[in-house]
Amino acid sequence: MMTEMYLNVALPTPLRKLFSYRYKDQARLPAAGCRVVVPFGQRKLVGIVVGTSAQAGTDTQKLTYIQRVLDDTPLWPQELWELLNWSAIYYQHPLGEVLHTALPALLRASQAADRQTSTRWRLSAAGQQLDLVQLQRAPKQLAVVALLKDHPHGLLEQDLLNQLDQHRDALKRLDAKGLLESETVVSDVFTRNPTPEAGPILNDEQQFAVESIIAALASYRAFLLEGVTGSGKTEVYLQCISACISRGQQALVLVPEIGLTPQMIQRFQRRLPCRVAILHSGLSDKERLQTWLAAREGKVEVILGTRSAIFTPLSNPGLIIIDEEHDASFKQQDGFRYSARDLAIWRARHNNIPIVLGSATPSTESLLNVQREKFHLLPLSQRAGDAKPPSLHLLDMRSQPIEEGLSDKLMQLMQQHLNKNNQVLLFLNRRGFAPTLMCHDCGWIAHCQRCDANMTYHHRDQRLRCHHCGAERRAEKQCQHCQSENLITLGAGTERIEQALKAHFADVEIIRIDRDTTRRKGSLDDLLARVKNGQRQILIGTQMLAKGHHFPNVTLVGIIDADQGLHSAEFRAPERMAQLILQVAGRAGRAEQPGEVHIQTHHPDHPLLLSLIREGYNQFALQLLKEREEVGLPPITAMALFRAEAVNREEPLGYLEQVRQVLKQRVGNHLQVFGPMPAPMEKRAGRFRAQLVVQAREKAHLHQALATALPAIEAIKTRKVRWSLDVDPIDTY
Repeated sequence: MMTEMYLNVALPTPLRKLFSYRYKDQARLPAAGCRVVVPFGQRKLVGIVVGTSAQAGTDTQKLTYIQRVLDDTPLWPQELWELLNWSAIYYQHPLGEVLHTALPALLRASQAADRQTSTRWRLSAAGQQLDLVQLQRAPKQLAVVALLKDHPHGLLEQDLLNQLDQHRDALKRLDAKGLLESETVVSDVFTRNPTPEAGPILNDEQQFAVESIIAALASYRAFLLEGVTGSGKTEVYLQCISACISRGQQALVLVPEIGLTPQMIQRFQRRLPCRVAILHSGLSDKERLQTWLAAREGKVEVILGTRSAIFTPLSNPGLIIIDEEHDASFKQQDGFRYSARDLAIWRARHNNIPIVLGSATPSTESLLNVQREKFHLLPLSQRAGDAKPPSLHLLDMRSQPIEEGLSDKLMQLMQQHLNKNNQVLLFLNRRGFAPTLMCHDCGWIAHCQRCDANMTYHHRDQRLRCHHCGAERRAEKQCQHCQSENLITLGAGTERIEQALKAHFADVEIIRIDRDTTRRKGSLDDLLARVKNGQRQILIGTQMLAKGHHFPNVTLVGIIDADQGLHSAEFRAPERMAQLILQVAGRAGRAEQPGEVHIQTHHPDHPLLLSLIREGYNQFALQLLKEREEVGLPPITAMALFRAEAVNREEPLGYLEQVRQVLKQRVGNHLQVFGPMPAPMEKRAGRFRAQLVVQAREKAHLHQALATALPAIEAIKTRKVRWSLDVDPIDTY
C-alpha cells in the first residue's frame, strides 16, 4: 500500500508557518516552487509548494486536499528560490508573503505562467493555387489573399489585420474554405537594435573601472563605483553590460525611481545590440507578467527596473548593477521589508557574478564595506568630457530680506544666469503651497485629524492635504477656534515658490516638477522634454529632480532650505541631507558652461555643512562613521525595530513592553533594547504608534536572538494591536 504524501504549502498570511494538505495523485507530486490552489477557511488561496512529507504536522483527518495544481515546473530558478527562502529567514518574515511578493500580480491570482501568443496566418496549398478572379465578389477576402501572396512565410494576425483595416470576418471565411492555415507563435514584444550607437572615448578612470569589472565577469566581486555627478557612471555600466551580453549572459540593472527609467532605457536601447526590458509599478499587470516570463526564458538580455525587479528570474545571470545605491527607496517600507540592494549583493555572491554599486554619494554601509575590504572601490573623480564640477557656496540667510523663502542674493544670481539664456534649478523638498495654515488672531493651526502633523495648503485647488496619510479637505475660510477670517500661510512649498517667481520673472518659462504636477501618465516625460529643448527657464522641483537627470543648460542651482536635515532626531538625517545636496548640485554645469550651487542656510557655521563644502562628501561620510562608532549606531551595529500601532495610545506601549520582557528573558547579554517609546510621529492615519529598538554588535547575535524570541512574541495575545518587525530599518520614524 502506497504511503500517503502531504504537501507543505506556503500561503500569503502573516502566520510564520507552512500548511499541510493532502494530494490525490501520488505519482505526479508538484515540485517545490509550483503554485497550487488550496482551501483556507472559507476562502481559496494560491499557495506555493515548499516540500512534501510522509507525515503531517497535525491530525491527518483534519487535512483537506489540494484543489488544483497550477504549474508543471517551478516558477523560479534554483538560485532565486534559495534567495527567497534566505530572505524570509534574514528579515524574519513569513515565507508565504515573501514568495507572493516575488510574483507578478497575475500569478498571485492563479493566471497561467505562459507567454502571450499570437496566430500566424499563411496561404494553404489550395490558397496558393487560387485564381484571384474567383474572389472578385468578396473584396475583403481578395485583399487578405493578395496580401498573403506577398508574404509567403505568413503574417501575424494583428499585423495582417492592421494592414487590412480589420478584415477579421474575411479571415474566418477563408479559413473555413481551407484556403488558409495558421500556427500559434509566442509573441516577442522586445526588439533588438541592429545598429547600436558607438560610445564616447573613456577617460583613464572610466577605462580602469570597465576593465576591472569585465575581468571579474566570471566570479563574484562587489565594486563600489564612486563617481562624482556627471562623471560617466552610466557609460561604465553600458560597456560592462555589453561585455556581459557578449558572453551570452543577462544583466539586471536596478534604479531607485520610475522617473529615471524612461531616459535610461532609451539610452540603453540606443547603445546595446540586445533586447532591453523594463519592470516597475507603472506597467500594467499584463506587461509585468510578460516581461517577467521573458526574462525567465532568456528572451531579454537586459532588465532595467526598480526595487521589486530584484526578484526577476534570469535564465543566465551575468552582472547586477545598482544605480544610486544609497537611495532609501531600495528599502521596502511595509509588508515584507526587504532591501533590494542587500538582496542583490547576496544574489550576486550566490551566482558567482560581479555586482556594481554606483553612487556619487555612497551610503555609509557601502563605505564601511570598502574599509573592511568587502567591496572594491572604483573612483571616478572627474566629470566626463570637458565639464567641470560646480562650485559650492553657502548663502547666509541671517538678517537678510527674504521673500517667499528666496533671498535677494539668490534672486540676483538667478537674473544674472537667465540674462545669459541659461537655466536655473531651484530645489525644495516640500511640495504644495505652504506647510502650515494658521489663524493670525488666535494661533489656531489646521492640523490633520488623523496624524500628529499639520495639513499642507495647496493654493491651486484650495485644498488642505496631509502628506503622511493622504487625508484632505477643502481649506477653511475662517478659524475653527475663533471664527476669524484672518488666516495666513507659513512656510513655503514648491507651489508657493512658483507663484512668487512668476511675479519677478514674468518673461521666463517656469517649470515645476513634483508629485502634484506629474500625476498624469506621461506628464513627467513631457516636462523633461520641455527642459531639454528649452533655454532661459527656471526649474522648481523636489527630489524628483535631484538624481540621474542630465540638464546641460542648467548653470545655477539654488537649494532653498538646507537646514531641514540639521535638526532631525533621525540619526541618518545628516547623511541624507548631504546626499541630497550633492545630488541636486550635480545638475549644474554638466556641459561646457561652468555651474555654481548656492545653498541657503541660517547656519553657515554649522560644522556638518562646512565639512561637506570644504572637504567633500567622502570625508564628511567618514566623519559620520566615526560618530556612529562612538555611539554604537548602524552600520557599525546591527539593528531591528519592532513597531506597534492601535487606536488606543496605551495598547502599543503595553504590547511592546511584553515584547521587551520576552527579549530580556530569552536572549543573552548580546542585545541592547531601547524602549518601548512613542514613535516620533506618534499618531498617524488615526492610529497611535510605538516602537522598540533592538541592537547588537554582531548581526549573527541579533538574528539568533530574534529567531529565539519570535515564537514567544507571536504567542502574545493581542487583537487590537498591529505589529511588525523591521530588520535593518532605514529610519526610526
